[in-house]
Amino acid sequence: MRADIASFFRDLRGELGRPFPYLWVPEWHKNHGLHVHFAVGKFIRHRLLARTWGRGWVGIDLIGDVPVGAGTLGESRKAAWYLSKYVAKAFAEDRSRLPGRHRYDVAQGYEPEKIEVWGRSADDAVGQVSQMFGSQPTFRWSSAEVEDWARPPALSVQWGG
Repeated sequence: MRADIASFFRDLRGELGRPFPYLWVPEWHKNHGLHVHFAVGKFIRHRLLARTWGRGWVGIDLIGDVPVGAGTLGESRKAAWYLSKYVAKAFAEDRSRLPGRHRYDVAQGYEPEKIEVWGRSADDAVGQVSQMFGSQPTFRWSSAEVEDWARPPALSVQWGG
């Protein structure tokens, strides 16, 4: 699958004549097997996507509900919010994640910037990020909520949506 996806994006880049940002996430669907969700930085016609993929069904949706004036950052946040639900799926239940592999992949040269936030507590760090984003989290999960959690503490927080 990874080789097919790499070939698809190489071919699509060739068809478009330029590099472009994208992010993709694999998912095992309960009814019809492995498939991929992806987002790109601008609209690409369904016809071109289907022809370039050439391996089966292709669906396309415009990620809407982006506030007027949100700009590139707002559009990117909306796309990240859409794909985050697939990234966040339980790794133990997801056969598409091989050991040592990322749960998602991005176009070369478009990797997200790493921003480190240090806090005296998880709440302090979440508060700092909330200030940076200008909003409160829309989702928060903590291993402290799981009665029999037997691994190191974990926290998952999402903004946007």
